Amino acid sequence: MRILIVEDEYDLGVAVQERVGLDGHAVDWFTTLEDARAAMATVDYDFMLLDLGLPDGSGRDLLREVRRTSSDIAILITTAEDQISDRIAGLSEGADDYIVKPYDLNELVARIAAVARRYASPRRHAHCRVGEITIDRENRSVSRDGERLDLTAREWSIMELLSRSPGRIYSRQQIDTALYALDRDVDINTVEVFISRLRRKVGNTVIRTIRGRGYCLDARDGA
Repeated sequence: MRILIVEDEYDLGVAVQERVGLDGHAVDWFTTLEDARAAMATVDYDFMLLDLGLPDGSGRDLLREVRRTSSDIAILITTAEDQISDRIAGLSEGADDYIVKPYDLNELVARIAAVARRYASPRRHAHCRVGEITIDRENRSVSRDGERLDLTAREWSIMELLSRSPGRIYSRQQIDTALYALDRDVDINTVEVFISRLRRKVGNTVIRTIRGRGYCLDARDGA
């Protein structure tokens, strides 16, 4: 997933960006509402971790703005405000979950995964099958004839993205966006390298190359 962190506490922001990134997500971190709005104007995010007390205003302002225009992004509030009334207000304004500081980073990533599962559309079943390959989005795993494959975090991110809509073509830029944050310099051949590695593990026919357009899972054998 592409995740936006809006957090003005430097040490916490660094720790969250690093921990969430270890799960294979592309993570962008900003400390102000202004920068977050600018990022959202150029990037389609799947998930937002939103602090409420920010230097240039309340995160609730951004929450309300987003919910007026989009229901596709999952939003988890992270804040030091621990009153029940604060939690109710955040949830009623459109947040999907709420975690109070200080929090455990492992709990945070578990909350992210739980909210993301709820956002999966009815068409996106927990399991996607392409030939001998089964992609289990709930457990973040890929197996071949029942034997679990050892994928890196970035390899899993590509498989998860492609499995959202088997047969749909995803461009190299879309895959880049799912893999890397805005501050990363990405080599032009990076996606091709990962696709090549994946094909050695899942088989050459599972991921199709559509010349000049991108890549897709071979929906002809999908289920």
